[in-house]
Amino acid sequence: MRSMEPGPDKTGPRNDLATIRTLLPYLWPKGETELRVRVVIAMMLLALAKVTNVGVPIFYKHAVDALSADASIVLAVPVALLVGYGLVRILSQAFGELRDAVFAKVAQRAIRLAGLKTFKHLHRLSLRFHMDRKTGGISRAVERGTKGIEFLLTFMLFNVLPTLLEILLVCAVMWTLYGVLFALVTFLTTGFYVAWTLVVTEWRIKFRRAMNESDSDANTKAVDSLLNFETVKYFGNEAHEAQRFDSSLRGYEQAAVKSKTTLSYLNIGQGAIISAGVVVVMLMAGAGVVGGTMTIGDFVLVNAYLIQLFLPLNFLGFVYREIKRSLTDMETMFELLAENEEVKDAPNAATLSQKGGQVVFEEVSFAYDKRRPVLENVSFTVEPGKTVAIVGPSGAGKSTISRLLFRFYDITGGRILIDGQDIRDITQSSLRAAIGMVPQDTVLFNDTIYYNIAYGRPGATPSEIEDAARVARIHDFIMSLPDGYSSTVGERGLKLSGGEKQRVAIARTILKHPSILVFDEATSALDTHTEQEILQSLREVSADRTTLTIAHRLSTVIDADEILVLDQGHITERGPHAALLEQGGTYAGMWARQQEAQEARKTLERAGELLALEEEATTEPAK
Repeated sequence: MRSMEPGPDKTGPRNDLATIRTLLPYLWPKGETELRVRVVIAMMLLALAKVTNVGVPIFYKHAVDALSADASIVLAVPVALLVGYGLVRILSQAFGELRDAVFAKVAQRAIRLAGLKTFKHLHRLSLRFHMDRKTGGISRAVERGTKGIEFLLTFMLFNVLPTLLEILLVCAVMWTLYGVLFALVTFLTTGFYVAWTLVVTEWRIKFRRAMNESDSDANTKAVDSLLNFETVKYFGNEAHEAQRFDSSLRGYEQAAVKSKTTLSYLNIGQGAIISAGVVVVMLMAGAGVVGGTMTIGDFVLVNAYLIQLFLPLNFLGFVYREIKRSLTDMETMFELLAENEEVKDAPNAATLSQKGGQVVFEEVSFAYDKRRPVLENVSFTVEPGKTVAIVGPSGAGKSTISRLLFRFYDITGGRILIDGQDIRDITQSSLRAAIGMVPQDTVLFNDTIYYNIAYGRPGATPSEIEDAARVARIHDFIMSLPDGYSSTVGERGLKLSGGEKQRVAIARTILKHPSILVFDEATSALDTHTEQEILQSLREVSADRTTLTIAHRLSTVIDADEILVLDQGHITERGPHAALLEQGGTYAGMWARQQEAQEARKTLERAGELLALEEEATTEPAK
């Protein structure tokens, strides 16, 4: 069997050992007595399989010697030996198959637990981590890592270790039966083969690294391009996207050609070493037969051992490189596990005790980058059942406030309190369970409308889901679809309009029944008529809840109990709509500009209607 593809990216002896140490707890899990027993039984079966395998050529030798002896015993003795030979071969295979069957549950459980742990950890990492990383690359790293675990367990435990054990057993038998020289030649041949494989494979690592990097880059670009399908179409950049994708594929192609070329050098060297070893040992055995110190059976035994040994050894080159690659892939996945959780629960974090949902920002300061503060000493209070709106120019820090309330980031100064409890002292799960969010950019799962609404509370009944849809004014639209609530929304909700996606998001939040509501430009994607319907729904839903509204369109917040004007990280004005207009400050200026823009739009709409009527009149046939 020829050696196959090489493996790793950036792995080395120290990293390999660290990766294996990280994996070991999954193979010997705490409290899993059954799995530990399976590991022990599998190791015993492994040893039995190799011992019986080494015994197979011995039966073969005695059968050959018996056949070469006097004719009077030919009919009796070889039959027993050949039957024994067949039984030992069957036992060797049976022990191996039983070993695989016993260990299968251990391996699959390790793969499952490692993948699940990584998935959970990725969800615990901060928003900063996910904004800095590429989703396609992360998903590919997890996929490769789990496959790497399976390969490592299968081949390292049941190919590398058994092969090494078999080499030692064969050398021991050779030494015992024919002297140290036969054992030494066999051992040196094996050593040269392993050394050649290690040296050449380490040299070829850089080509595999280039292949992996190009592969990840191509996958990331493909995923990113397809997720932004509409944007690509808007700008007619299909050729540009294809060129970017092809540049990564071209790098993969070049690295793959070099990898395949150097693979041929490796295979030639391996074949030469094996052939040299076989020739030397066979010459020594032939000389022994001629000299009368060895029988024909001994000659056959030596040949059988070498063939039996070098078959898995030839496969060992492929296995070694694949193990190195698996270790690298696992290392990448375990590096994700080692990523620091920027936002984590305090050791003594308590569950949020809800007493109405009062929200207090107390001298809050925050910066994504220390060199550029986003919020400085921001203070305000949202009383239970009241609505506070935050307005201001783009980049003022409005959406940052909602992210801090959800504790996607930890503040750098001040405190955020909910019902008198610092959100850093309570569990994130209980904090987020108390808050409902309707974001500006609604992203839906590529599933049914029913699933996307039910995501707000997965255990909700169909009637509760429909009630939430009615409040969000989307039930009738859903029922007008051919598949109703079973209609799929497509990737990121592509099959729905912006307003429809927003109403699904509102229904999802309504279903959650939170005590605190946050609307981040919740009606930004809606037309004026639909916006008024949704606003009425939101007023009904938020009537007895603490509500924080982040808005750009001021007409949506005129009913708020208090409006905060945020500018460059500071609250510059605060008060109800009428009072802020009287002040004649920033808010009043924003209101005036938006009113002018609205009047201009209405004028254009009226002009368009008149123009359409005139065209209709001029084209109407005379009666």
